[in-house]
Amino acid sequence: MAPTNVPAPLEGKKRRIGVMTSGGDAPGMNGAVRAVVRMAIHNNCEAFAIYEGYDGLVKGGDMIKEMHWEDVRGFLSEGGTLIGTARCMEFMQRDGRRTAAKNMITKGIDALIICGGDGSLTGADRFRDEWPSLIEELIERKELSKEQVDPFRHLNIVGLVGSIDNDLSMTDATIGCYTSLARICEAIDSVDTTAVSHQRAFVIEVMGRHCGWLALSAGVATGADFVFTPENPPHPGWEKEMLKQIKKQRDMGKRKTIVVVAEGAIDRNLKKITCAQVKDVLANEGKLDTRITTLGHVQRGGTPSAYDRMLATLQGAEAVKAVLEATPETPSPVICVQENKIVRRSLLEAVAQTKEVAVAIENKDFERAMQLRDTEFAEQYKSYHITTAANLPELRLPEEKRMRVGIIHVGAPAGGMNAATRAAVAYCIARGHTPVALHNGFPGIIRHHSDEPVGAVRDIKWVDAETWASKGGSEIGTNRGLPSEDLETCAFVFKKYNIQSLFVVGGFEAFTAVSELRKAREHYKAFKIPIVIVPATISNNVPGTEYSIGSDTCLNALIQYADACRQSASASRRRVFVIETQGGESGYIATVAGLSIGALAVYTPEDGISLKMLDRDIDHLAEVFKKDKGISRSGKVILVNEKASKTYSVQTIAQMIAEAGKGKFESRHGVPGHFQQGTTPSPMDRVRAVRFATKAMQHLEEFIGQSMDEIDDDPMSVSVVGIKGSKLLFSPMEQVEKKETEWHRRRPKHEFWMVLKETVDTLSGRPQAPKNPSPIDTLAGRPSSSGSAL
Repeated sequence: MAPTNVPAPLEGKKRRIGVMTSGGDAPGMNGAVRAVVRMAIHNNCEAFAIYEGYDGLVKGGDMIKEMHWEDVRGFLSEGGTLIGTARCMEFMQRDGRRTAAKNMITKGIDALIICGGDGSLTGADRFRDEWPSLIEELIERKELSKEQVDPFRHLNIVGLVGSIDNDLSMTDATIGCYTSLARICEAIDSVDTTAVSHQRAFVIEVMGRHCGWLALSAGVATGADFVFTPENPPHPGWEKEMLKQIKKQRDMGKRKTIVVVAEGAIDRNLKKITCAQVKDVLANEGKLDTRITTLGHVQRGGTPSAYDRMLATLQGAEAVKAVLEATPETPSPVICVQENKIVRRSLLEAVAQTKEVAVAIENKDFERAMQLRDTEFAEQYKSYHITTAANLPELRLPEEKRMRVGIIHVGAPAGGMNAATRAAVAYCIARGHTPVALHNGFPGIIRHHSDEPVGAVRDIKWVDAETWASKGGSEIGTNRGLPSEDLETCAFVFKKYNIQSLFVVGGFEAFTAVSELRKAREHYKAFKIPIVIVPATISNNVPGTEYSIGSDTCLNALIQYADACRQSASASRRRVFVIETQGGESGYIATVAGLSIGALAVYTPEDGISLKMLDRDIDHLAEVFKKDKGISRSGKVILVNEKASKTYSVQTIAQMIAEAGKGKFESRHGVPGHFQQGTTPSPMDRVRAVRFATKAMQHLEEFIGQSMDEIDDDPMSVSVVGIKGSKLLFSPMEQVEKKETEWHRRRPKHEFWMVLKETVDTLSGRPQAPKNPSPIDTLAGRPSSSGSAL
């Protein structure tokens, strides 16, 4: 007999959306669930969590539970998946899928968002494909009536990729991959000290059965000597090649050897390469004291990184939008990220392309396997190859094409500056160029270029730079001083030391310094050389790019601090922490950190702080605490950019909140200050630093052989490398200075992240300012918000 309790669909475009996590767990999955639930509720839809993945879908009942706003509180900072995941053999059978369809209709669910790997997403699309016939079978078997199923004739499916391997094609990153990479880099950095102490070799096995992204990225981020991946196996005789490479590094003074092996590593004949094999080669033929370290499931665990929280949140929110915009004809999308842009791609195509990689490997078509991975993967491989291949004759340029490349850091220190410099030095040495460090920025070369015995202008040897991959700060020193302090001396130094191209690493000061050098070209010939800026600042305020090296390290340090504050606030319950963030006149750090920790409110210089705004937020806070009936995890965090207001400091805001709380809730303020610069740079900053540096060096090489006037005439001879939307590109400085820079605010005119503020507010439930107060209120000077808690 058909049950009678099938709920009617919601009115209009409102949907009942089921969300589930499936396959292997990945850090960030909880952030995706939170975003889906809250975005659905915000859009007047209903959200259901399907517990234990497909198993919960087949079992139904209490395994499919409606979720409310407060149910996902505290989810963002939790690793793994709080709604569970499990293998489900029943769903692989048609009977199981029919039962799952019945359970969904019984709950009135007409859309499904799945966060999992390619296997989970394939299962989801198959489910959608069979949906009409499964419904017909339910009617035939009299399990449901035609009237009951008619409103549910169409099922919408949206995929989110949760996988630590980063193995899905068409996306640059999957939810969980950067957290996993951080665990690996932490482990390798720890092993490093032992390796250096004993001059040992370590063979590190990392996850990645069919994808070498973790192994390759870890190799790039830690400066490993050799990497084994499934997509690009070593050529026959790899044993000799590896030993040759390692001997070269050892001869140059390197005390340690790190080899990273993906668990799916193979040779060109598809024969497995094991850590034991690699160890035997290093120990027996290389005569090195060698150890094996297998990281195992440590790689899956722990608190998600800032990037994974942000990615999961933005993709979860986009998935709900995709559900609401879908028609019966819309193909199932999977939500992807390309460089800095969230995009929708065909789920079927992405899964098919991913499976094609395995087929290409099986057919020994390794070139095709590399092409099928994302663009960053192939570029990373080239960067890795050229920055580890010291003294390879085929890479070296002829004598007349070699340059003396000046490398200078300008501005405040940022995580990843050293990684970029190391990559530039490695590139120079591999190609035959001479890397020249200009120590302590422009003031360093102006005041100390001719000091004896050691001046500020010195050639860099590989043995000096080799250990810089994981070091924070700036090993060649950095300074906020500008060349305008003494342009004549700068020009004299460039000429004296024959600086033929300039590699500048830094933030807005670096941008300003290069602008000054460009404008001074008409008076000083020495500046008519190719100059490139590699953006590196925690504030991420360099015009010409949406990403600056160091911003990810800063975000990770900040969320670590904010998580600790939230834990303290939760333990004492009904406490608010008001935290000051760095970032200068740009609210990027505050906004993205707010997205990553689920801040109640974020105050930025772009919007400023008004009394009305504080009044509204304090009212909201009082309302939130009023509803809180002893629920755990109830600590609240408000983030305030250091320059959001001259009047309302974090201390003032905290005092206003405490005053309004009247004993019912309290507040504290926190200023993490320079803690935000971080210690060890994050893997994302290291990997992108290498990529930016390699691209920048290749760009400088394009001007080899040109005269000074030819260089001066080319607007691309002074440029900034960066990410814009879904592309990595070079922008000519003159154009960026004139059209894209808000000079007095030291930030770009169009800040891509401003659209994220709405998502931060939506997911925290923060009330929006009334858009149009009535003309009468305006003329009367009457406030548009309601009564004040102040």
